[in-house]
Amino acid sequence: MSNVLPLNSIPIGDRCKVKKINSTGLIRRRLLDLGLIEDTIIVPLHTSPSGDPIAYLIRGTVIALRSELASTILVEKI
Repeated sequence: MSNVLPLNSIPIGDRCKVKKINSTGLIRRRLLDLGLIEDTIIVPLHTSPSGDPIAYLIRGTVIALRSELASTILVEKI
């Protein structure tokens, strides 16, 4: 995997593609249910006033993820 970064390090507005999810159990299942599978395109849209969570556009839906959870999603910038 070349140039793979955690999702929470991607700047607002940049597009990226899911490469791997490093969560386990119910959290992993929930992320997969939200459509976070390999090669899914994600765009960070904006941060909350406190900076956490961040809103992401995932498969046409805006989903807010806390930085701690977003760090377990490895992506590649496109």
